[in-house]
Amino acid sequence: MALFPAFAGVSEAPDGGSSRKELDWLSNPSFCVGSLPSLSHQTEEPTALVSEGAPLPRSSLKSEPADESDTDQKLIQTSRKKKKERKKKRKHQHHRKTKRRRRQSGSSESEPNTDSAEDGPSRGSRRASEKPGPGSNSAAETGRRLVWLEDVQAVSGETFRTDKKPDPANWEYKSLYRGDIARYRRKGDSCLGINPKKQCISWEGASTGKKRTRKHVERYFTKKSVGLMNIDSVAITSETASPSAEPGPFIPVKDSDDVTAPVAAWLNPLGVYDQSTTQWLQGQGPSEQESKQPDSQADRESAALKAKVEEFNRKVRENPCDTQLWMAFVAFQDEVMRCPGLYAIEDGERETRKKSLRLLLEKKLAVLERAVESNPSSVELKLAKLQLCAEFWEPSALLKEWQKLIFLHPNNTALWQKYLLFCQSQFSTFSVSKIHNLYGKCLSTLSAVKDGSVLSHPALPGTEEAMFALFLQQCHFLRQAGHSEKAVALFQAMIDFTFFKPDSVRDLPTKVQVEFFEPFWDSGEPRAGEKGARGWRAWMHQQERGGWVVINPDEEEDEPEEDDQEIKDKTLPRWRIWLAAERSRDHRHWRPWRPDKSKKQTEDDCEDPERQVLFDDVGQSLIRLCSPDLQFRLVEAFLQVLGVPSGFTPPASCLYLALDENSIFENGLYDEKPLTSFSPLFSGVSSVGRMDPLGCRRWTRGHGREGEDFIRNIFHLVMPLFSGKEKSQLCFSWLQYEIAKVIWCLHTKNKKRLKSQGKNCKKLAKNLLKEPENRNNFCLWKQYAHLEWLLGNTEDSRKVFDTALSLVGSRDLKDHELCELSLLYAQLEVETELSPDSTGSATARAVHVLTRLTESSPYAPYTGQVLAVHILKARKAYEHALQDSLSESCGPTPAPVPSVSCLISLVRCFMLFQYLTVGIDAAVRVYEQVFAKLKECVFPEGSGLEDRAGSPSLSGALEAVTLMHTSLLQFHMRVSVYPLAPLREALSEALQLYPGNQVLWRSYVQVQNKSHSASKTRRFFAAITRSAKPLEPWLFAIEAEKTRRRLVETVQRVGGGEVHSTIPETGLTHRITALFENALRRDDGSQCPLLWRMYLNFLVSLGNTDRSKGVFYRALQKCPWAKALYLDAVEHFPNAMQEVLDLMTEKELRVRLPLEELELLLEVLAPLGQGWLCLGEELPPPSVPCPRTDTGRRSLWTEAKDTLMCQVKPYTGLLFSPRDNMAVSRLREGSPGELSDFPTAILNDCPLAPRICRGIPDRASR
Repeated sequence: MALFPAFAGVSEAPDGGSSRKELDWLSNPSFCVGSLPSLSHQTEEPTALVSEGAPLPRSSLKSEPADESDTDQKLIQTSRKKKKERKKKRKHQHHRKTKRRRRQSGSSESEPNTDSAEDGPSRGSRRASEKPGPGSNSAAETGRRLVWLEDVQAVSGETFRTDKKPDPANWEYKSLYRGDIARYRRKGDSCLGINPKKQCISWEGASTGKKRTRKHVERYFTKKSVGLMNIDSVAITSETASPSAEPGPFIPVKDSDDVTAPVAAWLNPLGVYDQSTTQWLQGQGPSEQESKQPDSQADRESAALKAKVEEFNRKVRENPCDTQLWMAFVAFQDEVMRCPGLYAIEDGERETRKKSLRLLLEKKLAVLERAVESNPSSVELKLAKLQLCAEFWEPSALLKEWQKLIFLHPNNTALWQKYLLFCQSQFSTFSVSKIHNLYGKCLSTLSAVKDGSVLSHPALPGTEEAMFALFLQQCHFLRQAGHSEKAVALFQAMIDFTFFKPDSVRDLPTKVQVEFFEPFWDSGEPRAGEKGARGWRAWMHQQERGGWVVINPDEEEDEPEEDDQEIKDKTLPRWRIWLAAERSRDHRHWRPWRPDKSKKQTEDDCEDPERQVLFDDVGQSLIRLCSPDLQFRLVEAFLQVLGVPSGFTPPASCLYLALDENSIFENGLYDEKPLTSFSPLFSGVSSVGRMDPLGCRRWTRGHGREGEDFIRNIFHLVMPLFSGKEKSQLCFSWLQYEIAKVIWCLHTKNKKRLKSQGKNCKKLAKNLLKEPENRNNFCLWKQYAHLEWLLGNTEDSRKVFDTALSLVGSRDLKDHELCELSLLYAQLEVETELSPDSTGSATARAVHVLTRLTESSPYAPYTGQVLAVHILKARKAYEHALQDSLSESCGPTPAPVPSVSCLISLVRCFMLFQYLTVGIDAAVRVYEQVFAKLKECVFPEGSGLEDRAGSPSLSGALEAVTLMHTSLLQFHMRVSVYPLAPLREALSEALQLYPGNQVLWRSYVQVQNKSHSASKTRRFFAAITRSAKPLEPWLFAIEAEKTRRRLVETVQRVGGGEVHSTIPETGLTHRITALFENALRRDDGSQCPLLWRMYLNFLVSLGNTDRSKGVFYRALQKCPWAKALYLDAVEHFPNAMQEVLDLMTEKELRVRLPLEELELLLEVLAPLGQGWLCLGEELPPPSVPCPRTDTGRRSLWTEAKDTLMCQVKPYTGLLFSPRDNMAVSRLREGSPGELSDFPTAILNDCPLAPRICRGIPDRASR
């Protein structure tokens, strides 16, 4: 086959024997120049000019012979002229084409590029081939006479020309000339017509096309996008045009032609100047309207801000003594800095630099300095200046300024409170002793101001309440720092100093009273909570008579307290052993150590000197409380610190400082019994002796035998000091504390302890009811009946209820205690429907109780169904009583507290009655009626949620009614099918009014977690956190997201930790982190130990150790006094245990078990596995030294001996030496032995000798 189709018919040259097959293609006639004339007749067909009417066939166009007409000659001459012109143009563009060819890396992707050296010979060969040879005939002459298609006027249709000139360059090069190859782009590496499974084509050469760079789409969280978000947007406005009848073909655009042309004048002869230029040439300016009119939206905003700045400057210049105006001007600087270009140098210029925080602070500081100059006596302005300077001043300089301010205003309690918080939160200068002395100085100074000793500064209103709040803040500070002995001693001293003060010193100044109190404190007389405490007054009276007559008490052998085993497993890691031992000692050693005179102990016998509290530790902090309300709150606060549910809420100034445990999120038994479970309105404050890890569920478990005796003695001491409602509240708190321990036994299913605890609790209730003043106390009867019901004695509980109600006689619905007693009875009966063994008569019994409450006749026990007539009468009675109570409580005059309490009880009973007799809708209508009336009184129309016009008792009534409503809805959802929407709406509306109610937040989070969509919950939390002042919305928002995250992980991780993306995580981790950071930006959030503990625990759960350590050190900068944070750090970062303990020691936090003592205890316990420290086991060889007790090291070795006796349960532990082989061998032989068989040194040094002697016969008998 020929290489070119034009030579297909030519026979190939005969194959010579000497020629190779690889070079056969060279014999092709198409590469021979001389054979062109002879072969042209075979491939060309004569082509004539197309005549008129004849079609133009598809054929090659060739030249005519020499004897053609003149027309052909003219055409040839014309074509030659044009050819010469084209050659000139080619020479002119030759330089440009050469450069363009060199820049091109290749115009085709199919073949490799050739060098410029190859182009020269190729072009030369083409010029050589165009010259006619010497032996050319008519065919060669024909090649010189060419007809151009452009010159043929009559040619129409499709015509083309075939170039038959051979190219000698094809002999010399591999490929065709690149200029003869059409440009194209190959898409893909495939080829049509091949089988892709069996065949493929390998294209030679690299692709010369540029790769298309795919532009990465910028997401919203990238730096570039975040920067764009900070740019202020420009409002776009459009002029509304009148709609035309017919829509136009295009949207008209206002062009410059629409503007009126300037009028030609002598200053503008050509009419090219605009109006502003003409005015400038005339020496005129724009009109006032034009100059004042801003050009854009940004200019209008800038002009408005400038006007506000001028207005503020004018006002502060006219009223320089208005501090609120100065504070508003300071706050206005934030708005000024958000506006771009307000202080630009030129018109229209915008500040391109980033606005720094320091610039804003400096502007505020400049305004505050002007304000302080105008108002040198304003504490508010000076305080704002100090808080602002805390951002960029050194702590030492800031401390000096604080001291100057305190020196100038020693009577300002708010300033003292902020100063104490500032010193307490400075990690670099913090130490427990320094802050403790600072609290003492503060309280002693305020006491002097209150007494009138400081003549230059009179006492301000509310000084006594503020002093009480500062005292509680100091106690919580000591408790959280681990110094629980000092915190308890402060309360003990205040109890004696307040309630048992001698009459002879009552009128003296506080400082003199404290001096008289010191001898009592150092006398060794039993204090509040200790056995035999009589008080300061009795001691002083007896001292005046000659002192106490000391009577040796009978030596009663107390039952030994169960040993608290500190080191349970010595194979555990060292940090776990230390944590367990430290928390164990915190739990056991929270009371101040006092020498026991019956045992002839002295102060030198104290194992740990830190457990002793001297008078210098409490003397400066003693204050005088004259208000009876504050005196009772002091007792409630003491009981709360001891772990008794007294219902006390700390003051707002130290509310979130005291939060340090996550019991704030625990529902207790609320899920099981929503109507009768006890949920305190405030929780989250741990009791003394509790340093539990975060996440450990809190139950009231008590404090051991000595701790329970201490609490019992406190109640016996303070209950005779009160009467009436206060005494009833104390009895209720005591019984509630015992019932809480019963609930814990029920939860842990400890039947043995439940039996003993229930017996003790019933005994306490009966003893309280036996007192004459408590026989008609329905609060105690209610608690006693509830206790019997919890213990499972349902019939006994009903008998108690019936007995209590029969004692009432004829009373109406306005008796608060009677309504509460009947309500609890009915609620307990209704909740029996939740139990599987309910009989079905619970509803009838509850209706009977609530119906008999409205009747004037004496109460009768349940005998059967209540008649419908009695139900109707009871409903009418409830309605009339409710109307009367609402009109009395919501009148123009403030309602007394008893009437408001009666209103709360009545509404709760009526709601439950309507629910049992009609349905849930009727109960909801009662709630809506009362809620609307109370809300109108508490929050008048037009006032904000913070502006409460009604009395605090009415606000509490509204809150209590809302709690009853939500509890009833939750109970109804347990027993029947009911939508969640009403409960959500009720909780949302209530939380907007009371954002600090923890019970409502717990219910809201529990209800919202049942929904798969969290968008509505997040919007609600966002709205509340923006407007509410309390910290609870932030805490519960974080808890809601953490609960949702746990739910998502539970769904995703099924079987062996495999992740199934059934529910997307959608950035919950980042959302929770953002919530933590936003909450910590608040002043109360940054100083809340609970919030820092939650944040640290969350980051550790993510496995981010480095970031967790960073958060821990940030927490220390804000809360360096919280010992719980250090214990959490030891638990989360075991490798940094030594560093954390060094920090605790440096900051003087309480470390009850130093590492040196721990190492010694572990060394003593190490030979335990060898069996030579227990009686009945093998003795060590004589060469092995054995530890002996030593009086000089009494503290350390006594602890070791106690620990050994706790470790070895089957035997009686004893430290002995090899010389005591005789006594031990006698025990092995079975003889009990006598006490004299043991060395005297052991019995003298070991304080547990009596127990050892009692254990010898038992060991011998076994």
